[in-house]
Amino acid sequence: MLWTALILGLAGSFHCVGMCGPIAFLLPVDRKSVGRKNFQIFLYHFGRLISYAIIGLLFGLIGKSLGLFGVQQQLSIAIGVIMITLVVIPPHILNKYAFSRPIYRIISKVKSGLGEALKKKTPDTFLTIGFLNGFLPCGLVYMAVFGAIASGNALEGSLYMAVFGLGTIPLMTTAVYLGNFLTGKVKQKIRRTIPIVVALMGCLFILRGMGLGIPYVSPKPKTEMVEGKMNCHNNATDISEINKPLNK
Repeated sequence: MLWTALILGLAGSFHCVGMCGPIAFLLPVDRKSVGRKNFQIFLYHFGRLISYAIIGLLFGLIGKSLGLFGVQQQLSIAIGVIMITLVVIPPHILNKYAFSRPIYRIISKVKSGLGEALKKKTPDTFLTIGFLNGFLPCGLVYMAVFGAIASGNALEGSLYMAVFGLGTIPLMTTAVYLGNFLTGKVKQKIRRTIPIVVALMGCLFILRGMGLGIPYVSPKPKTEMVEGKMNCHNNATDISEINKPLNK
């Protein structure tokens, strides 16, 4: 399911430009040296990937702990349903309950750290900016986090979030070079498209949880595959016993 992380990153990068674009626009890159500028941008993205990988690692551990209870398939279905539900529910209803308010209070410290880092131009500054940028609240990051949980493994969860981050790099790099290049109409079209992409991702997670035996999309649970192999082995053993000549 890593390819879903890449798709989510590529599609969500339009949203990222709107949310995190101002940070990319304000990066104190060296405008005189192309090589130094490219290296600074690389450090910025590398910092983001590190933070995404850490987030994926933590939530992958949560998914692994849930998987120990034998609910991996049900977890994938539940996450798919949650993703679709969050798309269907009108935003004003979600804002009414302010589920993310405690998170924003914590993130305020991250924003203050970003403000201080943007004033500097040392090499580690860009790594710090990218690292802190990755922890800023974002709806698409939350969706990717669900994917990390569904992976049911710390390493796979970390890799899932890292691949999601890779998907955002092309457009975010464009934002650094060109600034705010998206018009109002384009932004509106993108905002309408992103929920569709998230809903499709939700459907894929549901299919994955159903274990229909579709390669790469809805593979059968590993337990069923192991049991199937054991049954085939036992049947083959029984047939070989039947075909053995009777001892006189």
